[in-house]
Order: sequence, then structure tokens, then C-alpha cells
Amino acid sequence: MENIISLSGNVKYSITLDPGVWIFDDRRVDLLSFFDTDKEIHDALEEYTKSISKHWDREIMEGAIYPPTLKTEKKFEKEKVLNGTFGIPLKPFIQNAEPERDAATLIIVSEEEGEISMPLHEGMELVLGFSINGKPLKEDGPVYVYYGDGRNKDNPIKKVKALKIR
Repeated sequence: MENIISLSGNVKYSITLDPGVWIFDDRRVDLLSFFDTDKEIHDALEEYTKSISKHWDREIMEGAIYPPTLKTEKKFEKEKVLNGTFGIPLKPFIQNAEPERDAATLIIVSEEEGEISMPLHEGMELVLGFSINGKPLKEDGPVYVYYGDGRNKDNPIKKVKALKIR
């Protein structure tokens, strides 16, 4: 149970976070490139349209059969997952916990640094790192906390035990 992190406090639902399953989550981000790229505002309809267009173009060019390039793409994705350095945005978890209207502060409880508090809107931009080179963070984890702008990407908050909203 030491790998489980609770998100509780002034929220409608207290939730537990299990970093061990995030490797399968589509929201995961590659931490090696995440802070180096410009953030774009994603439009779901536009992304869907682009993916359908890409699929349509592939069918036009290669036919509607299962092309061999897809097999190599899947193998590459598998290698990337097994060897990657990943994190996941905290925002969806905070939204699922449904902070109360008067909630204004996020507190990170860390064994190393004690309690670190920040405005909730800044906490929504945090990224929780959960693996380095394909390995879970067992020694000083279970997660590392990175600020959304990457200002602590070389020195994240480690040994996080809980997240509280007040």
C-alpha cells in the first residue's frame, strides 16, 4: 500500500491514486520531451478529424488491408512503454475528486520536504512522474511532482505520500 497516494480534503470524493497502472493510461506524457515542447490547446474535434483523415489517407495509399507498417508501429510503442520516462497530469484526478467551491489550496505531503502548499489553479498544472527508463519509482517515489512549466524538472518533489485540497 506504500505505492498508493490519497487525494483528499475539501473535496466531494476522496480518491486514491495508483501509479502502477498509469503506464496503460492514454493521458501519460513522455517527460523527456514534455517540458521542451510548446503547450498547445487541444481541440477534441480537430484531433478526431485529423486522426480520421490520417486513417483515410492510409487506406487510399495502401488499401484497406492491414499494412505491415502498423506491426512495426505497435512494436515501437511497446518498446517506448517498456523503456520510457513517463508522467501524468494531475488535473483530471483533481477534477474527478470535485473540489468544493471554497477549495483554494493544494498541499503536497512529502517525506523529504514536508508540506508544500500552492494555489489550486497552479496545482491543476502539476505533472506526476511515475517511471524513469521504464522502471517504477520505488526508492524515492511512488511519484515525483513536477510543476507544469518545468521549472523543477531537474529537481522534482520526491517521496510524495499524499495530496490534500483545502
